[in-house]
This record gives sequence, C-alpha cells and structure tokens, in this order.
Amino acid sequence: MKLSIVSALMAVGFAAQASCAALVAKSALDVFVLTIIKPDANSVWVVGQQELVTWDTSNAPVNISNEGLIALNKSHKQTFLAEGFDLRSGHEVVTVPTDTVPGTYTITLFGDSGNFSPQFPIIA
Repeated sequence: MKLSIVSALMAVGFAAQASCAALVAKSALDVFVLTIIKPDANSVWVVGQQELVTWDTSNAPVNISNEGLIALNKSHKQTFLAEGFDLRSGHEVVTVPTDTVPGTYTITLFGDSGNFSPQFPIIA
C-alpha cells in the first residue's frame, strides 16, 4: 500500500512540474503590439475600392504565432475585411464592401490583441 501512495505522490509531483514548465514556456512567448499607420485621421476611403492598411513592424518578433485579422468598425458593428495574413508584412490590401454606408469608421487590426486606428471617413 505504501508503494501505491508513494507512486501516486510522485505522479502528482511530476504533473505539477510539467504544468509549471508549460506555464513558463507560454509566458515566454513574444507579444507584438501593433501600431496602425494607415488609415489615419487624414485618410478617406471609398466604398467598393481597394485600400491599404499599414502598421509598424519595427518591434516585430521573429516568430509570430497569430495570423492577422482586419475588421472595419462603425458603432458596434464589425465587418471583417481580411484574415490569415502574416503580421510581419506591415500591410494588407482590403476592399471596402459595396454595401458600406458612408460615414465615420475605424479599423481594428487583430494579432496578439486588437489595435484601433483613428476615425476616418468612408465616402460613396
């Protein structure tokens, strides 16, 4: 019986050690804080046209595990414009949907977190 208890305690100890190692490995992952360059407050996008979203890659880690996602935002509505691209590229061409209502919008660039652009207009 003592052997079973000792074996069980050793198994718990090894499991706890493995869990701690996994937590250390996850905390060591690089976090890429994205800064959107364009669109900015001076940008004007046009419904149905291709537009360029750019961001700063000067602090990009060598390895990024997340793929990018770009969303167009107005009030509480999001429309996804692009997904699955390499965040290290620093840019992505998107098309403004033809059913977009002219008005004031922002872009969210998702990677490790969501980063918003300044507000900018979309016109018809």
